[in-house]
Amino acid sequence: MRLSRKFWIILVIVVIVVIAAGVGATVLRRPAATVVPAATRSGPMAIELLQSDVTTVRSRDLRQVLPLSGALRAVNQAAVKARVAGEVREVLVREGEAVTQGQILARMDGTEYLARSAQTKGALLAARGQLDIATKARDNNRALLGKGFISQNAFDNAASQYEIAQANVDSAKAALDVTQKSLSDTVVRAPLAGLVSNRTVQPGEKVSIDFHLLDVVDLRRMEMEAAVPTGDIQRVALGQEVQVRIEGLTKPIIGKVARINPSTQAGSRSIIVYVTIDNPDGLLRVGMFGEAQLTLVKRSAVLSLPTSAIQTVGGAAFAYAIENGVLVQKPLTLGITGDDGEGGAVEVTAGLVEGARIVRNNLGTLLPGTPVVFAATATASSVPKAAAVVPSAAAPTAPR
Repeated sequence: MRLSRKFWIILVIVVIVVIAAGVGATVLRRPAATVVPAATRSGPMAIELLQSDVTTVRSRDLRQVLPLSGALRAVNQAAVKARVAGEVREVLVREGEAVTQGQILARMDGTEYLARSAQTKGALLAARGQLDIATKARDNNRALLGKGFISQNAFDNAASQYEIAQANVDSAKAALDVTQKSLSDTVVRAPLAGLVSNRTVQPGEKVSIDFHLLDVVDLRRMEMEAAVPTGDIQRVALGQEVQVRIEGLTKPIIGKVARINPSTQAGSRSIIVYVTIDNPDGLLRVGMFGEAQLTLVKRSAVLSLPTSAIQTVGGAAFAYAIENGVLVQKPLTLGITGDDGEGGAVEVTAGLVEGARIVRNNLGTLLPGTPVVFAATATASSVPKAAAVVPSAAAPTAPR
């Protein structure tokens, strides 16, 4: 029987559809890394790290510190004030100039005080003349009294005149001392050796007693006043070492706790601690702000890790070491937390050996056994190459 043309056309279409369906099924059955769950793979792929992501365990000195801060001031400083009233004739120094103890800093007009001194000198000479007369009269009357030529009352009167004359001499001497001191005070001298830090007066100005003229500071010894919370003050003791960093100086400066204030500051719950710092080179200046670390506990030659390398699960501490090119979870026993000279660090008393290579930072969910490769350059922050690099799995378990 002869088949119609329409039948053949339908048959060809059906065959084409069947062939296309078979090819599609074959393609769908072909494995593809982008869709197969990572958990079906044979093992984890490597993570890429920078050299800066790894730290080598070494023996270091570790200090547990209490942070402090405060402004610097000179231990020895003096405000130079006018001791007499009058006109300033000259000021011989300016800010920043070095002076020695006793050096003349300024002079006041001493005309009035010079006249007063001359007046009191004349009064003293007159009093001494009266004393000489009274002395002779007393001595003569004593002789006359012995011979019975005068009465006791007459002698007592002469003796009384002598005592009055002596008192007048003493009074004149005291007055002369006062005027001479006032005359001497018209010359203003440095009370200590140091640098002039402030000058508030100019020649020709009239000043009163106790007028502030100059400031002199001795920079050889400095002091930092730092507020310590009352909760920490029990850990502070005299003589403790303090490492002070000053803005602009490359190296820290070592000081010591010299004094502890016995009372808290008004309106706060802190106590002032005074830290003295030797400043032989004069690099430190009054008013500089210092950030300091007071050493509470010091450990020498201990193994330590950066605080960022320590991880905890269930209260148990561990870190990831790189051994034979793979990550190994290392259970740790920790000691004090402090500073090892490079930043915050934690003492490791058990679980590590010197020379071990430890992942410095928490880079996400790391798994023991993951291979590690190092990037050729350090131009980008280290993270796993892609989400599919590390197989998805449960978080690390607490080390046993």
